[in-house]
Amino acid sequence: MDETPDFVIKNKIIPSSSSTTTSPTSHNPHRPTRPRFPTHLDAPYISSSARIICEILAHASPDDIESALACTGIVPTPDLVHEVLQLSYNSPSCAVDFFRWAGRGQRLSPYAWNLMVDVLGKNGRFEQMWNAVRVMKEDGVLSLPTFASIFDSYCGAGKYDEAVMSFDVMSMHGVEQDVVAVNSLLSAICRQENQTSWALEFLNRIKKSVDPDGDSFAILLEGWEKEGNVEEANKTFGEMVERFEWNPEHVLAYETFLITLIRGKQVDEALKFLRVMKGENCFPTLKFFSNALDILVKLNDSTHAVQLWDIMVGIGFNLMPNSIMYNAVIGLLFNNDDVDNVFRFFDQMVFHGAFPDSLTYNMIFECLIKNKKVHEVEKFFHEMIKNEWQPTPLNCATAITMLLDADEPEFAIEIWNYILENGILPLEASANVLLVGLRNLGRLSDVRRFAEEMLNRRILIYDVTMQKLKKAFYNESRSMRDRFDSLERRWKTSQM
Repeated sequence: MDETPDFVIKNKIIPSSSSTTTSPTSHNPHRPTRPRFPTHLDAPYISSSARIICEILAHASPDDIESALACTGIVPTPDLVHEVLQLSYNSPSCAVDFFRWAGRGQRLSPYAWNLMVDVLGKNGRFEQMWNAVRVMKEDGVLSLPTFASIFDSYCGAGKYDEAVMSFDVMSMHGVEQDVVAVNSLLSAICRQENQTSWALEFLNRIKKSVDPDGDSFAILLEGWEKEGNVEEANKTFGEMVERFEWNPEHVLAYETFLITLIRGKQVDEALKFLRVMKGENCFPTLKFFSNALDILVKLNDSTHAVQLWDIMVGIGFNLMPNSIMYNAVIGLLFNNDDVDNVFRFFDQMVFHGAFPDSLTYNMIFECLIKNKKVHEVEKFFHEMIKNEWQPTPLNCATAITMLLDADEPEFAIEIWNYILENGILPLEASANVLLVGLRNLGRLSDVRRFAEEMLNRRILIYDVTMQKLKKAFYNESRSMRDRFDSLERRWKTSQM
């Protein structure tokens, strides 16, 4: 038969969009905005032949395209046809001209036909799309992927009624309406925003003739998760377990359901199901625990995060939390001032092959400082630098402030000396809090000594710091006043 497709509808299988009446119960209040597709100008890798053809399609007039293509002398091999069509989504008319030219004198591949159907469908040219389907049927190259493309195009255009009608006529075109076809349509619907109820309605109707499988329910659960619909997710999950019982092959679907519960702040319910899954030998993946932990961190829910963690490490089964996960939960516990659990998780890290890093040490150091654990701060600081992890400049400054407030100037000075020796920059914050703290303790000789050293090192002493020091020195004695005046002159000179 003639391989050149006639893109004028002869027998309409589905009414065109212009003559289709939308029912009052339609789930299509607004048509989605059609996306811009990549062109040959966007492609990082493109063959020279494809580039030449795409340039012709982009710049030649419609009447001259076929003659211009013929003049290139390029043979439209199957791979070339596929490559050009994949880059022609923004120009469906040019794609049709190219397809017609490429099909003269040769049999185009089923994949090329499917691409042509997809190009037309994604551009809303549904009459032409169905005419191509008719030709494909006559040529014996129609298949499920063709209809999967049709489903996706209709759903992308918000035409869910037409997508379902396309499924209904599959058997008329010699393509089986099996569970894979059902799942293809479910996926196409659920990829759109807030349309899972429409997918459920279709499944409830079609499952009288086609038995759904685990993937059917998994697709719905993904849709409910995206919409955050906990109530419907519960119903779908219940039906899934009732129909298939607990099955390790369905773990990813179970995980989707649990994430929906956690996002919906029904964490107790999620943990309950998690324990049941463990008892049924349906072990979640580490990715699930990582995602669930991220959600709980965002919710600032340290109580449930600890419970989730204990379930995870209790499962074993190669579920080894990594340093990123440990840092996330330690940070959460720190934000909730749960010092005991902070150290419990810190001590557990090495047993699970996760080693503390700079972030781990600095979070714990900050937690101890924040909670004014003076002796623990000293002990942890020494362990930290022993393992060659430096405190951050901010932690150094806050530690010095806390220690001086707690009347521990010797350790505060030890941290300052460590900062200087190891060049932890910037120095200014720690320098100024050291001076003010020593001034508050009445150690003015130390203040003068450190201030002189700071000026020698060209470390900035703030104006507000000098004002506080001046008040203390002037109130002390005449000699201390003279010493401050000398210091102030040096300070003013350093400011120039």
